Amino acid sequence: MTELDYEHDIRIDENALDIEWLEQASLAYNYGKHYAECKRRFFEAEERVKIIRSELTKATNEDPEGTCGKAKPIAADVEAYYRMHPSHIKAKNEWIQAQYEMDMAEVAKNEIGFTRKTALENLAKLLGMNYFAGPRTPRNLHEERTKNIPVEIKLERTK
Repeated sequence: MTELDYEHDIRIDENALDIEWLEQASLAYNYGKHYAECKRRFFEAEERVKIIRSELTKATNEDPEGTCGKAKPIAADVEAYYRMHPSHIKAKNEWIQAQYEMDMAEVAKNEIGFTRKTALENLAKLLGMNYFAGPRTPRNLHEERTKNIPVEIKLERTK
């Protein structure tokens, strides 16, 4: 898949609405596909956490004294062992990162698929109402600018 650039892709060129409309569907598809890939990676990371937890729990059952330091560890001892184990911590951090990436991909997908599409629809309506039409009569820009410049008041001294 090509690299996505959300900052670039969310922008709309109002002078090329026809091109923007033609590209909207494939843009939305690309962001949807990216979201699906992030979601898959999230579920894979979640499963890795579960597998590591199971392996570490199994290790405590096979060697309770070597893992938990007790002949008969309780559930809290087993949980403390696997939660503090480096492989569990690493897998959990990867899971948290995958969750973040999935959340951000979902936001981008929704903004491209819904917000950008709505913006295009509204810009097309404005275009149909000639909102983007230029001025019909030429304007004197110097005169327009000086309308808003405050006039300096001069006080004359009376004798």
